[in-house]
Amino acid sequence: MTTGPTVRDAVFDFCRKAGMTTVFGNPGSTELRMFRDFPADFEYVLALQETIAVAAAAGHAIGTGRAGLVSLHSAGGVGHALGAVFNAYRDRVPLVIFAGQQSRDMLPLRPFLGADEPAQFPRPYVKWSRQPERAEDVPAALAEAYRVAMTPPRGPVFLSVPEDDWDRPAEPVPHREVRAAFTAGPAALREVADALDAARSPVIVVGSGVDDEGALPAVVELAERIGAPAWISPLSGRSGFPEDHALFRGFLPPVKDQLAACLDGHDVILVLGTQVFTYHVAAEGAPIPAGARLFHFDCDPAQTAWAPVGTSVLTTIQAGVSGLLDLVEKADRPAPPPRPRPATPRAGDPIDPSLAIEALRDRLPEDAVIVEEAPSHREQFHARMPITRSGGFLASGSGALGWALPLAVGRAMAGTGERVVCVIGDGSIMYSVQALWTAVQRRVPLTVVVLDNGGYGAIRALGRRIGIETIPGSDIAGIDYVTVAEGLGCPGRTVVSAADLDAALEEGLGHDGPFLVEVRVESDDSPLYEPWAR
Repeated sequence: MTTGPTVRDAVFDFCRKAGMTTVFGNPGSTELRMFRDFPADFEYVLALQETIAVAAAAGHAIGTGRAGLVSLHSAGGVGHALGAVFNAYRDRVPLVIFAGQQSRDMLPLRPFLGADEPAQFPRPYVKWSRQPERAEDVPAALAEAYRVAMTPPRGPVFLSVPEDDWDRPAEPVPHREVRAAFTAGPAALREVADALDAARSPVIVVGSGVDDEGALPAVVELAERIGAPAWISPLSGRSGFPEDHALFRGFLPPVKDQLAACLDGHDVILVLGTQVFTYHVAAEGAPIPAGARLFHFDCDPAQTAWAPVGTSVLTTIQAGVSGLLDLVEKADRPAPPPRPRPATPRAGDPIDPSLAIEALRDRLPEDAVIVEEAPSHREQFHARMPITRSGGFLASGSGALGWALPLAVGRAMAGTGERVVCVIGDGSIMYSVQALWTAVQRRVPLTVVVLDNGGYGAIRALGRRIGIETIPGSDIAGIDYVTVAEGLGCPGRTVVSAADLDAALEEGLGHDGPFLVEVRVESDDSPLYEPWAR
């Protein structure tokens, strides 16, 4: 047995200094030596499946502003978790992921639970991955991984550690820091500022990067300074502009011709913190209106390199927008017309999903954090549930289901005091329903609202869009979501009549700890992404 400092000592020492003292995981045999003499100032959060560990760590990272720490089990556990790792990568959530590996002397024998080429397994959906050649290199590799995770664009990193490394001798990692904010050169900012000043009708498109960097106040100031309406980018995993603001126009559709139509009439388009653009279904046409100029601010060189149109400026959003504010002139442009109000929901039974969304909106605490994964109802949700503050909305920017519920659990664990409300479809919740158990064990302030339309409504709607009326495997029947929740220790209530909505939501939002409300809603027979009337 080693008597001096070990790899384990150096790793925990570094994690402590980085503020990563909450470990999300599901333990396996190849991680056991990591847990010997587990530090009293660290907390292990048990998830019942690895997807939940990764997504909950992501929610915790978003809520605390620090990198999340995850422990996974060799190749099998990493394989279980890859859907959530993909989401974290797309949503730029900083995670440091450890994976156990069999001992080094066993690896040439391809042992049970060993991982072949572990560093390659999670690629390309991690920013960095490695299994160090020597045990004593593990702490330094962790430090490098952490700095990569926290450098814009932030994201998940992966470190495979053979189980016998933990007890080997190692030196502590010297303290150092990376100042990661950066902005474009003066000439690039001057070019964009001049274009905005000369524009007849500029428009701003904001993405998740605005909210992620806390740049919303600066973006609002810029929009007001130049008199530009603001859209949120298609299928954004965050908000990025107060949706009750007079300049807010809505959410761009993920369809090329419809998106270009929304931007028609604008001669200068400024895209902030998102790609140009995210599409979900194929359509013909150019990405922006003819004659328009597009400028794109983002911190990711890869994102700026493959943007199909416009001039990209490599910058963090807060720094880039602050630079523009130093240069642009105050404009006197007419305010856009008020956004049209959505139609009044139909009262009565079966329950209109829009009625359920409005009933929830009217009862939300002012500081609630909304986590959404209800693809069938997302357009109705955005039309009727305005997000007005930074950090008030989270979703998946990748579309892989199973993210929202554990993300909400981790966000509720961040200790910032808000009620977290997860609005989720009946299909989506079954990808990671075990997260309710972790929520109960941690007694987190979480309300889960299941909009139950009897199946994968978004898939059926996409089928109708291309003329397929019947989709095999799109119906879900026979699941009692409240009974499932209660089996995991989470109380709940089922609503089948509109008359019972208010009382159920009031109970769910006021409960001390997690609570699930299942709302059986009417199925929508319209295609997804119908042409929008603006």
